[in-house]
Amino acid sequence: MDVRLAELADAEAIRAIYNAEVLSSTSTFDQVPRTAPEQLVWMHEHASTHPAIVARDATGVIVGFGSLSPFRDRPSYATTVENSVYVIEGQRGLGVGRALMDELVRLSTLHGFHTMVARIGGNNEGSIALHQACGFDIVGIEREVGRKFNRWLDVMVMQRML
Repeated sequence: MDVRLAELADAEAIRAIYNAEVLSSTSTFDQVPRTAPEQLVWMHEHASTHPAIVARDATGVIVGFGSLSPFRDRPSYATTVENSVYVIEGQRGLGVGRALMDELVRLSTLHGFHTMVARIGGNNEGSIALHQACGFDIVGIEREVGRKFNRWLDVMVMQRML
Protein backbone atom coordinates (compact mmCIF):
# COMPACT_ATOMS: atom_id res chain seq x y z
CA MET A 1 0.00 0.00 0.00
CA ASP A 2 1.15 3.49 -0.85
CA VAL A 3 0.09 6.61 1.09
CA ARG A 4 0.81 9.98 -0.46
CA LEU A 5 -0.44 13.55 -0.69
CA ALA A 6 -3.60 13.83 -2.78
CA GLU A 7 -3.34 15.31 -6.25
CA LEU A 8 -6.01 16.97 -8.37
CA ALA A 9 -6.15 13.80 -10.47
CA ASP A 10 -7.42 11.99 -7.33
CA ALA A 11 -10.45 14.26 -6.95
CA GLU A 12 -12.98 11.92 -8.55
CA ALA A 13 -11.83 8.86 -6.60
CA ILE A 14 -11.99 10.81 -3.33
CA ARG A 15 -15.43 12.15 -4.24
CA ALA A 16 -16.71 8.63 -5.02
CA ILE A 17 -15.51 7.31 -1.65
CA TYR A 18 -16.99 10.26 0.21
CA ASN A 19 -20.31 10.25 -1.63
CA ALA A 20 -20.79 6.54 -0.92
CA GLU A 21 -20.59 7.41 2.79
CA VAL A 22 -22.93 10.39 2.37
CA LEU A 23 -25.58 8.13 0.86
CA SER A 24 -25.20 5.04 3.05
CA SER A 25 -23.69 5.84 6.45
CA THR A 26 -23.60 8.17 9.41
CA SER A 27 -19.82 8.58 9.26
CA THR A 28 -20.54 11.98 7.73
CA PHE A 29 -23.51 14.14 8.53
CA ASP A 30 -23.60 15.47 4.96
CA GLN A 31 -26.81 14.39 3.27
CA VAL A 32 -26.26 15.57 -0.30
CA PRO A 33 -23.49 14.04 -2.43
CA ARG A 34 -20.64 16.37 -3.31
CA THR A 35 -20.57 17.63 -6.91
CA ALA A 36 -17.43 17.61 -9.07
CA PRO A 37 -17.00 21.41 -8.79
CA GLU A 38 -17.45 21.22 -4.99
CA GLN A 39 -14.83 18.47 -4.88
CA LEU A 40 -12.33 20.68 -6.70
CA VAL A 41 -12.90 23.44 -4.15
CA TRP A 42 -12.35 20.87 -1.38
CA MET A 43 -9.12 19.70 -3.05
CA HIS A 44 -7.77 23.26 -3.18
CA GLU A 45 -8.68 23.78 0.50
CA HIS A 46 -6.67 20.64 1.36
CA ALA A 47 -3.54 21.31 -0.66
CA SER A 48 -1.33 23.10 1.87
CA THR A 49 -1.14 23.23 5.67
CA HIS A 50 -4.34 21.17 5.96
CA PRO A 51 -3.59 18.49 3.36
CA ALA A 52 -5.51 15.56 1.99
CA ILE A 53 -3.83 12.20 1.47
CA VAL A 54 -4.76 9.01 -0.33
CA ALA A 55 -3.99 5.32 0.16
CA ARG A 56 -3.53 3.21 -2.96
CA ASP A 57 -3.49 -0.58 -3.17
CA ALA A 58 -0.84 -2.56 -5.05
CA THR A 59 -2.65 -1.94 -8.36
CA GLY A 60 -2.80 1.85 -7.83
CA VAL A 61 -6.51 1.99 -6.96
CA ILE A 62 -7.35 4.56 -4.29
CA VAL A 63 -8.90 2.65 -1.40
CA GLY A 64 -9.10 5.44 1.16
CA PHE A 65 -8.33 9.05 1.92
CA GLY A 66 -7.76 11.27 4.90
CA SER A 67 -7.57 14.98 5.51
CA LEU A 68 -6.74 17.63 8.03
CA SER A 69 -9.04 20.60 8.55
CA PRO A 70 -8.95 23.67 10.76
CA PHE A 71 -10.62 22.91 14.08
CA ARG A 72 -12.30 26.33 14.36
CA ASP A 73 -11.88 29.63 12.54
CA ARG A 74 -10.78 31.77 15.50
CA PRO A 75 -7.03 32.49 15.73
CA SER A 76 -6.64 30.90 19.17
CA TYR A 77 -7.47 27.50 17.64
CA ALA A 78 -4.82 27.76 14.90
CA THR A 79 -2.63 25.02 16.42
CA THR A 80 -5.49 22.52 16.67
CA VAL A 81 -6.46 20.37 13.70
CA GLU A 82 -9.36 18.00 13.01
CA ASN A 83 -8.89 14.78 11.06
CA SER A 84 -11.09 12.74 8.74
CA VAL A 85 -10.42 9.24 7.41
CA TYR A 86 -12.54 7.27 4.93
CA VAL A 87 -11.84 3.76 3.65
CA ILE A 88 -13.86 1.96 0.99
CA GLU A 89 -16.07 -0.98 1.89
CA GLY A 90 -14.12 -4.22 1.60
CA GLN A 91 -10.82 -2.61 2.66
CA ARG A 92 -11.75 -1.78 6.25
CA GLY A 93 -9.86 -3.60 8.98
CA LEU A 94 -6.90 -4.28 6.67
CA GLY A 95 -4.60 -1.47 7.83
CA VAL A 96 -5.66 1.23 5.36
CA GLY A 97 -7.16 3.47 8.04
CA ARG A 98 -4.11 3.01 10.27
CA ALA A 99 -1.72 3.93 7.46
CA LEU A 100 -3.76 7.05 6.69
CA MET A 101 -3.98 8.04 10.35
CA ASP A 102 -0.25 7.54 10.92
CA GLU A 103 0.49 9.83 7.97
CA LEU A 104 -1.99 12.46 9.19
CA VAL A 105 -0.30 12.46 12.60
CA ARG A 106 3.12 12.79 10.92
CA LEU A 107 1.93 15.69 8.74
CA SER A 108 0.26 17.41 11.70
CA THR A 109 3.48 17.28 13.65
CA LEU A 110 5.48 18.45 10.62
CA HIS A 111 3.17 21.46 10.21
CA GLY A 112 3.56 22.38 13.89
CA PHE A 113 0.09 21.55 15.17
CA HIS A 114 -0.24 20.96 18.92
CA THR A 115 -3.27 18.69 19.10
CA MET A 116 -5.58 16.70 16.82
CA VAL A 117 -9.30 16.27 17.35
CA ALA A 118 -11.65 13.69 15.85
CA ARG A 119 -15.41 14.07 15.87
CA ILE A 120 -16.90 10.64 15.17
CA GLY A 121 -20.58 10.50 14.35
CA GLY A 122 -23.15 7.79 14.41
CA ASN A 123 -21.54 5.38 16.92
CA ASN A 124 -18.90 4.34 14.36
CA GLU A 125 -17.14 1.64 16.39
CA GLY A 126 -14.49 1.02 13.72
CA SER A 127 -13.43 4.66 13.70
CA ILE A 128 -13.44 4.84 17.49
CA ALA A 129 -11.22 1.74 17.67
CA LEU A 130 -8.86 3.15 15.02
CA HIS A 131 -8.48 6.42 16.88
CA GLN A 132 -7.90 4.65 20.20
CA ALA A 133 -5.23 2.45 18.57
CA CYS A 134 -3.56 5.65 17.30
CA GLY A 135 -3.33 7.24 20.74
CA PHE A 136 -6.56 9.24 20.88
CA ASP A 137 -8.53 9.57 24.11
CA ILE A 138 -12.27 10.04 24.43
CA VAL A 139 -12.85 13.55 25.75
CA GLY A 140 -16.59 13.83 25.38
CA ILE A 141 -19.85 12.92 23.75
CA GLU A 142 -22.14 15.44 22.14
CA ARG A 143 -25.62 13.95 22.57
CA GLU A 144 -28.09 13.95 19.68
CA VAL A 145 -26.43 16.84 17.84
CA GLY A 146 -27.09 15.39 14.38
CA ARG A 147 -30.00 13.86 12.55
CA LYS A 148 -29.68 11.54 9.55
CA PHE A 149 -31.73 8.65 8.22
CA ASN A 150 -34.53 9.72 10.56
CA ARG A 151 -32.36 9.10 13.66
CA TRP A 152 -30.79 11.32 16.28
CA LEU A 153 -27.02 10.86 16.33
CA ASP A 154 -24.36 11.42 18.95
CA VAL A 155 -20.83 12.60 18.18
CA MET A 156 -17.88 11.10 20.03
CA VAL A 157 -15.08 13.63 20.53
CA MET A 158 -11.57 12.20 20.69
CA GLN A 159 -8.23 13.98 21.03
CA ARG A 160 -4.53 13.26 20.69
CA MET A 161 -1.77 15.57 21.83
CA LEU A 162 0.97 15.78 19.21
